[in-house]
Formats: sequence, C-alpha cells, structure tokens
Amino acid sequence: MSRLLLVEDEEHIRNLLELNLEMEGHEVVTTRNGKDALELFRSQHFDLIILDIMLPGMDGLAVCEQIRLRDTDVPIIFLTAKDTAEERVEGLKRGGDDYLVKPFDLEELIIRIGNLIKRSGSGAKSTDKSTYSFGDYEVDFKKFEAETNQGKVNLTKKEARLLKLLIDRKDEVVSRNQILQSVWGYDVYPSTRTIDNFILSFRKYFEPDPRNPKYFISVRGIGYKFVNPD
Repeated sequence: MSRLLLVEDEEHIRNLLELNLEMEGHEVVTTRNGKDALELFRSQHFDLIILDIMLPGMDGLAVCEQIRLRDTDVPIIFLTAKDTAEERVEGLKRGGDDYLVKPFDLEELIIRIGNLIKRSGSGAKSTDKSTYSFGDYEVDFKKFEAETNQGKVNLTKKEARLLKLLIDRKDEVVSRNQILQSVWGYDVYPSTRTIDNFILSFRKYFEPDPRNPKYFISVRGIGYKFVNPD
C-alpha cells in the first residue's frame, strides 16, 4: 500500500480523489493549502504527492520547490486548471514529474500514479544529488558540510537550502521573493538584506576572487543566479 499526499483546495475534487484512490488500495492524506502540505511532508513519509497549483497562500509551484530542496526522489504530479504550454513547462522545471490538466480522466490519473510509484520504487534511483562539486569546491547537502576557501566548514540549514536552490536552478535567475518563499517559508520572511549577506558568505567560501564572483552572480533589481563556467 502506497501513502499519497493529496493537496487540493476544491473540496469536491479532494473528496472524490480520496475515495477513489483509497478504493485502489492507497492510503491518502489530504490538505487544502500549501503551508499544511509542507508540514505534513516534513513530518511523514509519502510515496507520491498530488499537488494543485492554485492553492490559498503558498501556491503549488512554491510547495514543489521547497519539497525538492529536501527530497529529489518523491514523485510529484501537478493536477491543475492551468493548461498552457508555458505553465506545463514551468511546473516541470520546478520539479514536477507529471502534469495533468483539469478536467481530467480519473482512470488516467490512477494509471499515471501507479507508473510513477513503480518507477520510483524499482531499479536505480536518479543520480545522487546529495553532493555537488564546482571548481575546487564541494558541497555535501546531507552532512551540511562544504570544502571552501576556509577549508571544511559546517553549513547552517538555511545556507544549505539556499545553496541547493541556486544550484538546482543553475543558470536561472532566482528572484529575492522566490528565495524568501522557498528557503524561509511563506509567512516567515526576513529582510531581503539577509539574502545579500548569505550571498556574501558564499562568495567568501567559494569564489577564488570574492570581489569578482564567477559562480554567484547578482542580477540588479531581481535576485541572484548560480553559474558553473568550469
């Protein structure tokens, strides 16, 4: 029996899916908003997550991004009314494994869920992303350690999350608001200056010349991006 997390704010859809998925033999945990979904994800094990995008408070894309900072393997299916090609691409870029548009065929959803669970539960896992190397540096996200200009250092959880967010979205500009939502959470926003201070620390750790960074690049008025030209 697989454990599924269903995040859907429309009550009739949530109840219909819960009933039918339980009839298929799954254990289903439900919630209607992104903040509660993250709390459930952090405290329990799930074999797959079904995630609406248009949720109250934190949207599904932000929820997916935060989940991916902690778990690169759990399958995520977006179930949403957003049906343009650009929206589907954005959902997959943020870490979704599949994307189904409302109104959907229930049998098709059940088949997709079964296929993703089989794929994730058998055979080799995806490439291990617990460590990442660039230049003369290496980050171990599981141990919260990094090889830096100052030797081996222990990273805080926030440092590790921010590093992973930027590295996972290599060559993409990540806005300050996206960073605040993904790393600090929807309702615990520090000053944007806090992000700037983290980036300054990263440059001291990982840049051969911190005054002329080549890995952690500022994009004026927007945010930051990580590049790996090596």
